[in-house]
Amino acid sequence: MEFFAEGRNWVSIAIVLFFVLFGRKLWAALAGMLDGHAEAVRGTLAEAQRLRREAEAMLADATQRREHALAEAKRMLEGAKDEAARVTAEAAAEAARAAERRERMATDRIAAAEKAAIAEVRLAAAEIAAVASEQVIRTTLSGAESDALVDRAIAQLPAALRAA
Repeated sequence: MEFFAEGRNWVSIAIVLFFVLFGRKLWAALAGMLDGHAEAVRGTLAEAQRLRREAEAMLADATQRREHALAEAKRMLEGAKDEAARVTAEAAAEAARAAERRERMATDRIAAAEKAAIAEVRLAAAEIAAVASEQVIRTTLSGAESDALVDRAIAQLPAALRAA
């Protein structure tokens, strides 16, 4: 009986009896706590997976929107380049038309100035011829001859006006 005389043995027997009697309840409580903790971890993992899927979907959507925005920007840039080329061509055409108009106006002015100069020269020549004719007639013709010459010129005037 020395076995029962030692205090350590009684403590060991008490622990064994304690676990035999209350082990199932303790095990159920510990298993319940561990199951609860495992369920919480599973819930957290499921939430993390759901958040990851959402983040991947958002990343795919953002990537798609970025690509769409880049394509739209390229289209706008091409449109702007086309518009700039069109405006440049229109400006060049307008400048050419303006230069042509100015050239025509300058040509018209030169022609008008030429006509005015020719008319002025003719008028001056006619005045000089009239003065010269008057002096020749005064010095060479007598009064009766000059009257006859004037009458003849008056008679030929209607025919000369019709010819002009």
